[in-house]
Amino acid sequence: MPKHPVPSVEGIITAEEVSATVDAIAAVQLPDGNIPWSPGDHTDPWNLIEAAMALDVGGRHDEAVRAYEWLRARQHEAGCWHAYYVGDEVKDPALDTNVTCYIANGAWHHYLSTGDTGFLEDFWPTVECAIDYALSLQAETGEIAWRGDEPNPGALLTGSSSIHASLRCAIAIAERLGHERPDWELSLGNLAIAIAHRPDAFLDKQRWAMDWYYPILGGVLRGQAAQMRVAAGWDTFVVQGRGARCVSDRPWVTAAETCELVMALDAIGLDGRARDLFSWVQFLRHEDGGYWTGMNFDDERFHEDGELYPVEQPTWNSAAVVLAANA
Repeated sequence: MPKHPVPSVEGIITAEEVSATVDAIAAVQLPDGNIPWSPGDHTDPWNLIEAAMALDVGGRHDEAVRAYEWLRARQHEAGCWHAYYVGDEVKDPALDTNVTCYIANGAWHHYLSTGDTGFLEDFWPTVECAIDYALSLQAETGEIAWRGDEPNPGALLTGSSSIHASLRCAIAIAERLGHERPDWELSLGNLAIAIAHRPDAFLDKQRWAMDWYYPILGGVLRGQAAQMRVAAGWDTFVVQGRGARCVSDRPWVTAAETCELVMALDAIGLDGRARDLFSWVQFLRHEDGGYWTGMNFDDERFHEDGELYPVEQPTWNSAAVVLAANA
């Protein structure tokens, strides 16, 4: 099993501080492996996986496996998951394709963290069923419907971009285990074309920062196209000295969006901007290692202290910081 040191970013966050953040996530995990947003709160599969990946970054591999096992036990027979759970009960029955596919990211990340091929073999049926479910909802024009339990729900650019990354992970798992899935590779190409060249195929969510950077974070846009996309949205979404807005029309700076943007910028070589953003967002760190969701700034007075909103330190929010530190 490979040993990876806990990451640090010089001058911004130490390995000890990253470990404290991982510990804060682990403290919320329940004995059965479930990782809710916060104690007593609900759970969604995508964010549970985000938290499990952070546990792996912090060397808590057993806890990560328990999270994945909890999730696997709740996979729908069709291969999908519901959007939200409270304990073992379904809170929101929506069958979200992006939520479903993210298991491939988690499984591949766990393998890269541990070298545990047995884990990949064990979770291969889970990953395969999840990906096949989502791809059954892919349109001929490449985009993937955001949910499978309603007719014609439309496709989301953020969700499809995230699925693009998940598909790449799923294909990597298949190749590592000696399985051939040329249909997945074809679907990946069609999805990338839709994301890069068919904006009208997706529901209009341009006010959300995620729709700006996820085509980069999901691995579709690189080179000049990625650089142009960053430039086009920078002044709209980035607040100097604070981080990234969640939405363009609200003075609400959030840790998760900022850290996802950090990872997107890092992926295309904009290291200086990524480092700046990562340093700015540390104002949302709590002394116990967790991170507040975000802060609202009255009348966009970003130079003054704002109001924490919501007053929560979700596990997935802290996980985004850990993953950004590891980028």
